[in-house]
Amino acid sequence: MPTRPERSAVSTWALATALTAVGWWFGSGTQPLWWVTWLAPLPVLWLASRVRTSRAVAAAFLAMAAGSGNLWSYLYGHIHLPLVTVIYAMVLPGLMFALCVLLHKRLLSRGRPLAALLAVPVTWVALAFVNNLLSPHGTFFDIAYTQMNALPMIQLAALTGIWGIGMLLLLVATALAMLGATDVPARARIGMAGTAVLILAVVLGYGFWRLAAPAASSVRVGLVSLEQTGKLAAVDSPEGKARKDRYLAALDRAAAQGAQVVVIPEGTFAASATIPSFAGFAQQSGITVNVAVDYQDEPGIERNMAMVFQPGAASPVMYNKHHLIPGFEDRFTPGTEFVTLSGRPRIGLAICKDMDFQDFAVAYGQRNTQLLLVPAWDFVTDGWLHSRMAIMRGVEGGFAVARAARSGRLTLSDDRGRVMAEVSSEQGDAELVGNLALRETRTLYARCGNWFAWLDVAVLLALVGLALAPGTRHSREGGNPVT
Repeated sequence: MPTRPERSAVSTWALATALTAVGWWFGSGTQPLWWVTWLAPLPVLWLASRVRTSRAVAAAFLAMAAGSGNLWSYLYGHIHLPLVTVIYAMVLPGLMFALCVLLHKRLLSRGRPLAALLAVPVTWVALAFVNNLLSPHGTFFDIAYTQMNALPMIQLAALTGIWGIGMLLLLVATALAMLGATDVPARARIGMAGTAVLILAVVLGYGFWRLAAPAASSVRVGLVSLEQTGKLAAVDSPEGKARKDRYLAALDRAAAQGAQVVVIPEGTFAASATIPSFAGFAQQSGITVNVAVDYQDEPGIERNMAMVFQPGAASPVMYNKHHLIPGFEDRFTPGTEFVTLSGRPRIGLAICKDMDFQDFAVAYGQRNTQLLLVPAWDFVTDGWLHSRMAIMRGVEGGFAVARAARSGRLTLSDDRGRVMAEVSSEQGDAELVGNLALRETRTLYARCGNWFAWLDVAVLLALVGLALAPGTRHSREGGNPVT
């Protein structure tokens, strides 16, 4: 029969695991509570210095994998992804956190508390970065997106991309958890926690300073998403003509409210040539109109395209979507060019999933883009998350984003990630016209790309070297050498 101390140890282990699982459940997923994300890792990280490595790693894996169960209804029940893909998405955070804790424990046992402090955030960010490089879904579900409602925090992305946000979040959590690490001298524990909090204060100060910057100019933008069956309609078919008439009426309403640019969602029409009615509207109204179409002008080549009609232009500007959803968009030929419109403000083009990838932040940031027009098509329940991922690209690259999503959100956001206007299209028709602030922003991230992530990878290799190097091991209880 287990003794009372043994039962107490098991209860403590189970409680810490459960608390982190619950925290991750509510602090991640499609609509996370940003402040809960900061608390989620704490129980297991606190536990890590008190139990054997195997138990700490098991707690880390189980907590994050169980917490990621919040993805089940979205990925399997709503999008109907293959079961193996859903399980992978749920297990991956558990594996990442388990490896974080494994390195953390190893360095603690080697008597290297500072390295142990860095182990968790550095390992997590490095693994997330590698996953981003390999995954067809880019940065989807990265921990940084949980902070989109914490505006001062996400300003860090202008310097480091999303990687700095994840690093800071887990650095602070680890430092606070290590305050209870009995193997570490009290002065070192307090010093590390104080340093982490100081770094957090500096980042928040930078964020508030950046948010206070005035806008240089503004543009009035209209976003329109009208309820559809989800079935493409050829422009010249009866259904297509009826849909086109509804959108032209909506464009008239946007024009009456002073819109200078209007964006219509992805997957609106099927076409094999330009659309004269939208071209005519642009000429008569003086408004730039972005229409997303399934475009096929030659056999065997089909493209997911944004067709942009500008006043005074003889033909539309065409942009082809780069990043296609595996399984859903296999019929399309991907585009390779980044496209900007002539004139001012400097406007760039993208479509939906393109904004899951940081190459768009870098490419359009280097082109000094002020505004990105993004037609999109979401899956209802991910409307908030997917819109915020696009908004984050604007913070990284230094441009405003006008995003019109069917079955999602219509959002106008500035280059600071501030949502200036938003309505939901998750249940049907939605129209929005609002003023969008523009700036002349040049970000470090747009100039240098993933410099911080590569630095993180280099630090991880150094930490692994420290963990594997011969050295004195310390006991968990009192820091005494053991054989």
